[in-house]
Amino acid sequence: MKINVKAKLKSEFKTKLKKNDDVVVISGSSKGKRGRLLHIDRSAGLVLVEGVNKKHKAVKPSQENQKGGIFQKEYPVQASNVMFFCDKCKKGVKLQIDSAGKEKARKCSKCGKSIDK
Repeated sequence: MKINVKAKLKSEFKTKLKKNDDVVVISGSSKGKRGRLLHIDRSAGLVLVEGVNKKHKAVKPSQENQKGGIFQKEYPVQASNVMFFCDKCKKGVKLQIDSAGKEKARKCSKCGKSIDK
């Protein structure tokens, strides 16, 4: 019996979140913080949230950055540590896929509010 190792390595993290969604962090040092989703790295299972998990980064002076110095930069968090923030429910919720008709749309699992317009 042969096992296809390459197929297991190429598996991507599946999520119903999309870029520019409002999310809330549900665990970790940034628990409770809200922000906008800037980037999703499906191969590593990481997301970049605006204003969350900021760290200081020391930058040397270069041609692009004449001064250099210490800057704050946002670092990614695990995708499993964030949930979609529903404006109607005012909390983090799971999303459902509503396949009414030909198009698929996301909706809140608590109140049923449609996310995609």
